[in-house]
Amino acid sequence: MADADLARHLLRAARAGTLATTVGGQPFASLVTPACAPDLSVLLLLSGLSEHTRHLRADPRCSLLVAGPAEGANPQTAPRLTITGIAEPAPDPALKARWQAVHPYAALYADFADFTLWRIRPAAALFVGGFARATRLKAADLLPDPRHAAAVAAAEAEIVAHCNTDHPDAMAAIGGAIGGTAGPWRMVAADLDGCDLALGERVVRADWPAPVADPQGVRAALILLARQARGA
Repeated sequence: MADADLARHLLRAARAGTLATTVGGQPFASLVTPACAPDLSVLLLLSGLSEHTRHLRADPRCSLLVAGPAEGANPQTAPRLTITGIAEPAPDPALKARWQAVHPYAALYADFADFTLWRIRPAAALFVGGFARATRLKAADLLPDPRHAAAVAAAEAEIVAHCNTDHPDAMAAIGGAIGGTAGPWRMVAADLDGCDLALGERVVRADWPAPVADPQGVRAALILLARQARGA
């Protein structure tokens, strides 16, 4: 798999990251909980009381670091991705619903008046696939095909409803294989790179073998994942 695909999968699976902002020329880093829009824009639900939100209002330039698990004791063997971009408020109920789908615990505070959804459109990135393996990526390298992303996004609600209503056993099998816990896993989001499955407040990411172009591609990828999960 190409580094750009690995980087995209890493970003879509990230549930925590480090946001870097600036204030008066001084760098500042803070923990945030990202999600991804269908077009790979990063979504952040931020409190207006936080330091990083005040920084973004003054200077929207920022970067975000996300990382996967290390291969061993050395943390530098972990894959990680740093994206740079411009942050902007994104008061879109559909995008907020997508963020909440992968952060269900946030229902306790997501509707508080001081919380606002922000969006970062990646302008460039650095992907480190492990020790001494780094690739610089332009937005054109990292971002998915916009036509394919839009085609799957338009059908996402129908895909999610159909899978949960008509194929709960397949969702349970895929979720159990990836999450390591048996139970009534449900699909909560889908895009051209994969889908997100939830069991209570736990959410796991299932990647398609390759990016898909339309709902038919999603169906084929799900059939393959279900077969693999049941075989395992």
